[in-house]
Order: sequence, then structure tokens, then C-alpha cells
Amino acid sequence: MDIKLELIGVPVTDIDRAKAFYEKVGFHADHDITVSEEIRFVQLTPPGSACSIALGEGITEMAPGSLDNMQVVVTDIEAAHADLRGRGIEVSEIDDQPWGSFVYFRDPDGNRWSIQQTTPRT
Repeated sequence: MDIKLELIGVPVTDIDRAKAFYEKVGFHADHDITVSEEIRFVQLTPPGSACSIALGEGITEMAPGSLDNMQVVVTDIEAAHADLRGRGIEVSEIDDQPWGSFVYFRDPDGNRWSIQQTTPRT
């Protein structure tokens, strides 16, 4: 039996600000639906990913900014670092570890993301 991770709720205070941020990062806005006064569902997907994130009202009970270390994977950390900087995203310097190279950033609420190149840079 396959079990596929499809959607992660990201807790935010301002849905529109968060949506604009993730679009600036390069995520594709798949859905933005107001279901009721209590529920607004915004789904965004990183390019090439089978898993999306969900922002909105009534999506998660986590406190805004409490999501720690969401991780995405790229084949070229230097290109990812340059791309994000070019988009105006505040990112860390490249962090080389024995198990991979990483770049870190936070969304406007403080939810922390890491981008990993699984093969360390040489």
C-alpha cells in the first residue's frame, strides 16, 4: 500500500501576506477558495513537488510561526540560493554538512524552512 504525503498546513496570521510570500518564493497557487466565514483554503505547491502546503482560516490549530524545519530538496543548492536572493527572499548562507548542503529561510510569521541539496558540495 502506498501512503503519499500530499498536503501540509502552514499556520499564518495574514493569509494574503503569506500567499504573496510563497508565490515570491516560487510556489504555484493552486487554489484560493473561501468556503465559509470560518474557512478559507489556499493551496500552494513548490515547483516539481507532489506535496503542497495549505494556508488559511480553519486549516490548522497550530500557532502562527510554530512550524519548524519544513524541508524541500533541490539538486543545486547554489542555484537555489541565488534564485531566492534574486527574488528578494532573505536566506542564510549555504551551510555545508556531511549529509548535505542547506539554505534556511523563514516566512513572514517565522515558520522555518530548509532547502537541502542531498549531496554535499565539493
